[in-house]
Amino acid sequence: MTTVQHPAPTSEVNSGRADFPRGPYDSLGSYFAAYTQQITLAAHSVEPAALDRASAILLGAYTSHRRVFCCGNGGSAAIANHLQCDHLKGIRTGTDLSPRVTSLSSNVELLTAIANDIAYDDVFEYQLQSQAEAGDVLIAVSSSGRSLNIVRALTWARAHDVRTIALTGFDGGAARSLAEVSLHVDSANYGIIEDLHQAVMHALAQYIRQSRMTPDAILASMF
Repeated sequence: MTTVQHPAPTSEVNSGRADFPRGPYDSLGSYFAAYTQQITLAAHSVEPAALDRASAILLGAYTSHRRVFCCGNGGSAAIANHLQCDHLKGIRTGTDLSPRVTSLSSNVELLTAIANDIAYDDVFEYQLQSQAEAGDVLIAVSSSGRSLNIVRALTWARAHDVRTIALTGFDGGAARSLAEVSLHVDSANYGIIEDLHQAVMHALAQYIRQSRMTPDAILASMF
């Protein structure tokens, strides 16, 4: 079997968004080197202006005691659940903020009840209908941007004046155009997209946290 030798092919490293991998690698070390190069390329595709808009929306919600909801499927559900932890507990640590954050992906009893009795496509929209109000925020995490339950949640949120942020990949799907702010990772590899969605989630939490701390408090704290 033909293998790809380290370093990765120049075309694979320099092409920006790529169908990675394009062939077999002979070792995990060479694969990891190419993988991390692709992460670096994809990270530069996330627009700084969009990051600034997203952080402003979230800080506005946290300072005005609005609720922030997040959702996703599969690996994106794990990111949504982790977001609740880092944005509720992490941002509160050492600041004057008390974020109100709920992951719509975290309650398996509620998710399966809605999916079983109504439809899986409704699992996030149904929860928003009961809990969200105008001025709240929805963060939708979807690599493809095409999952119908994500699209329905964003559509409902827009119609009810809930502000929206989407974390997307591939071509962004409907979620990219529906969201008020799209934090788009230009990659065609699920692992790279999800790694960067997690990084964006962490960066948002840490940036907002440090923005409410003094320089001395930042130096004395762990992030």
